[in-house]
Parts: sequence; C-alpha cells; structure tokens
Amino acid sequence: MRNTLLILGIFSLSFAQENLQELRRQLEEQRRLIRELEKKIETLEKSQQAKPEVKETTRPSPADRSLQLRSKFEDRLKAYQVSPFKQTAFLPDISFILDFSAVGRNRKDEEYKELKIPRLWHRHDDEHGHGLLNERRGFNLNYGELYLYAPVDPYFDLYATIPFSEDGAKVEEAYAVTRGLPGGFQLKVGKFRSSFGRLNAQHPHAWDFAHQPLPNKVFLGDDGLVEKGIGINWLAPTPFYLLLGAEVLQGENEQSFGYKGFEIEDPNTHNTFKVEDKPVPNLYLGYVKTSFDLGNLSLLAGLSYAQGKHRHAHDDHGLDAKTKLYGLDLTARYQIDSVRYIALQGEYMFRDQDGTEYEFENGGLEQKGVNKKQSGFYAQLVGRFHKQWRAGLRYELINKNDVKVGGNKVSTPDNLPAYYAMIEYSPTEFSRIRLQVGENRAFYENGKRKPVKEVILQFNFAIGAHGAHPF
Repeated sequence: MRNTLLILGIFSLSFAQENLQELRRQLEEQRRLIRELEKKIETLEKSQQAKPEVKETTRPSPADRSLQLRSKFEDRLKAYQVSPFKQTAFLPDISFILDFSAVGRNRKDEEYKELKIPRLWHRHDDEHGHGLLNERRGFNLNYGELYLYAPVDPYFDLYATIPFSEDGAKVEEAYAVTRGLPGGFQLKVGKFRSSFGRLNAQHPHAWDFAHQPLPNKVFLGDDGLVEKGIGINWLAPTPFYLLLGAEVLQGENEQSFGYKGFEIEDPNTHNTFKVEDKPVPNLYLGYVKTSFDLGNLSLLAGLSYAQGKHRHAHDDHGLDAKTKLYGLDLTARYQIDSVRYIALQGEYMFRDQDGTEYEFENGGLEQKGVNKKQSGFYAQLVGRFHKQWRAGLRYELINKNDVKVGGNKVSTPDNLPAYYAMIEYSPTEFSRIRLQVGENRAFYENGKRKPVKEVILQFNFAIGAHGAHPF
C-alpha cells in the first residue's frame, strides 16, 4: 500500500511540472506575437508620418472659367509636354458626319426651287455646304461634315468644320478660342456660328428636326448666321449660370446683313445703277444667357440683339437698309430619370429694316423709302421615352410681315405656318434614323400659296472623336 501511494505521488508531481512548463511556453508564445504586432504598428505609423501631406483639391467653381478650362484640358496638355517631338501628341480630334435622306414631297423639284416667301425669302443659287437640306425628291446626300479640334498651346484651342456636298465644299467654321483668360473672360477669333439665339450656334446634325424653323430661315438664311469676326464673352461669378457676350462680325449674311454693294440694270434701256460697298465690319451683336435648375427642371433663357447694314439686289431692284434684329429664346427640360426627359424649346425673332429701295420703272430709276417689320417664332416639344427612342412636335409661324414702300403698305401675306412631327431611333450615340412628316404653308408662287407636304426619312452617322454637344 505504501509503495502504491509513493508511485502516485511521484506521477502527480511529474504531471504538475509538465503542465507548468506548457503554460510557460504558451505565455512566451503570446508575448512573441504581441511584440511582432507592436513592431508592425510602429512600422505603419512611421510610414504614414513619412508620407507627404496630400492637399485637398477643390473642383473649379462654375464662375471661374479659367480654372474650368485648365482642369478640362490638363491631361491633354500633359500628353503634349511629355514628348514634344512625338507625332501622336499633335494629332487633332477628327470626326466625320454623314447625313443622308429619302424625301417624298407633293411638289416637283423644279417647282419647289421657284417657291418664295413674299418679302422674306427666296432661293440663292450659290448654296454649298449645308445649304438647302433635303432639297430633292428621292434620295439626298445632304452633307458630309469634317470636324477637327486640337489644343494649339496652353493658351488657345483650334476648331474647324468643313461640310462637303455634291456641289462642293467650304470652310464653314475655323476659329480659335482662348482657354485661360482671367476674370471669367473668353475670346474667339476666326469664322464661327454666331451665338445669336438658341439654334443658330448648333450644327444641323444636332437639330431635333430635319431642317431649321421658319424664323431662322427667313431672318438668318439657310446656312444660319456664320460670320468672320471676333467674339468675347464673360461668365459672371454668380451662383447660377449667367453669360454675357458681344461679337463684331464682317456682316455677309444674305438675309439680313450684307455689306457688299450691288448693280442693277434697266431691262429696257440697259442703264445701270450702282451702290458701293459699306464699310466693314458691318455687324454688331450682343447677347445674355442664363440657366438654373429647379429640382429636375432645367431652364435656359437668352436675349440677343444684332444690328448692321443690309444690301441686297435681285433682277432690276435693290435694297439698301439698316437692320435691327431681336431674339428671345427659352428652353425647359424636365429630367424624368437618367434616360427619359421632356424638353420644350422655342425662339421668337423680330426684324426691323429701314432704308431705300431702288427699282427701274417707267423708263427711269425710282427711289422709295422702305420699312419692314417682320417677326416669327417656333415652339417644339421633344421627349425621350426610351434609351434609343425620341419623338417630337414643332409648330412654326411667321406672324408679322408688314412692309411699307414709299409710305404705302404693301399687300403681303402674314400668318405663315408650318408644322412637323418626328420619331427617331438611335441604335447608339453614333447613328440616328429619323422619320419626319409635316406641311409648310409659308411658300408662294405668283401670288398664290403653295403648301408643301413632305415625308423625310433621315439617316445620320458619325465616326471619330467629336466633342459633346452643349445642353
């Protein structure tokens, strides 16, 4: 019995010693892990202390155009500065746009070319580029438009637009824009689409319908107000968008502003009368534009004014007058969600012309004072109801066409309307198929109204790098 107790005691003592050693080993292991964690923490703290402080960057204020432009083109400038002799760094953005259409019309092409809007518009035979879109029945290659853009240096950007037609090509736009003037100013020089109104500054492929509205056609011409000159605008430092601008232009517009003189001839005696060119620049223009948001509703409004001389001759009569043109535009766009929206857009224009009309009558030249007060507007409603589908309606009206010659009112038609509906499908942002139907009741021939009913199936395609269109 005594031996048994001795053996149990020895065994218990041995087990206790082994358990104590295991506890000590585990404690040492935990201490080692703690030391390793402390070293890692210390290393991370040192690395963060050594890391340079990152300054917070703020997005340029909308009121500071200089900061906006520098931020916008910073990456492009780096590409130029990395390797000044690398050819790819100097390649401009290039895009090409093709506009093609199939037209059905109730007037033959020969008759359609002779139609006029009395005392407001008639066809010009020297149209190139965009000119008269969808001109012929059947198929029309309306234009191919080459677009170029590149930074010149840290101070200027250069843009060019060259439309091609089957009759030829021309430089529609070629201008440079400053990118960093202080105080929110921006300068533009060259040949460019004037910022008068809303639609004039847009290229045809950005229009919501296949052709421009009646007021733009009769007051600004088929190509719009595209002039050589200089423009400056100022983005005011206000909490909302406020842009003020002025342009000094050559004044070569065929509809309202033309500095070139003319010569008319008496068809009976062949005597001629000549009016000399007006001094240039001939066209002065100013505008103010503002925009603000009310929840999902965005509003854009503008006021425009243009003034210049107008000289124009046709057959045996000519006009030498001073033109004042007023414009008001409003766009309201409600964003339903990230894709769907409804947009209401409209413009009103009023033209006041005062001058002298020359005409050979009764075997001699007659000079009569002439005054024209003419106005018109359009209103359109366009909605995107699917990512690839849009539809719209547009109503156009020349509501005033008052003309006095020699103090006597001339019988001229007014209340000249046109109305159109369209639906379009865009597989991607680079292609568009549009179906448009409508009727134009503003055209006349030999004193009789000649309504033009038409159906247009329009195809528009774009390739290459092209900047986003403004809202």
